Amino acid sequence: MTTDLTSGDAAALALHVDAFGRMVMALPGAAPVVNVVPVRCFPFTSPTQRVSLCDPQGHEVACITDLADLDPGVRSLLEQELSRREFVPTIRRILDISQGSEPTAWHVETDRGEVRFVLTSEDHVRRLGLNGVLISDAEGVRYRVLDTRALDPQGKKLLKRYL
Repeated sequence: MTTDLTSGDAAALALHVDAFGRMVMALPGAAPVVNVVPVRCFPFTSPTQRVSLCDPQGHEVACITDLADLDPGVRSLLEQELSRREFVPTIRRILDISQGSEPTAWHVETDRGEVRFVLTSEDHVRRLGLNGVLISDAEGVRYRVLDTRALDPQGKKLLKRYL
């Protein structure tokens, strides 16, 4: 059974990391749940709203409506755990994309440094909202362009082929 944690309930949520590095969730009147995993329901469109806490079997045990409703310490711990699980580098510049048919080799500059990856299909480039883009490489790593308008003219030209 899932507990939906709205503003009043969310304040009662207690989270901590035990000696084994597992996240433990406690709610008043319920047994603690060990090894919960936080998952954003809408990671790109509403990153601070609707965060599920799942048990080790992947079943949702609680859903936080809005992270702003949490105690600051609990929110900080939850955001740290989410950032550890979510690896989505942001592309700042597209330096080169190989010519020809797929697969294509990409050379980009991200917020974590320069990266080279292979794109197996143009279907792995998709729009996120009006100006955002999500790119999934051959290894399953996702890269994000927050705003295509912020790319330099060369990067815009290279990316335009895929949009």
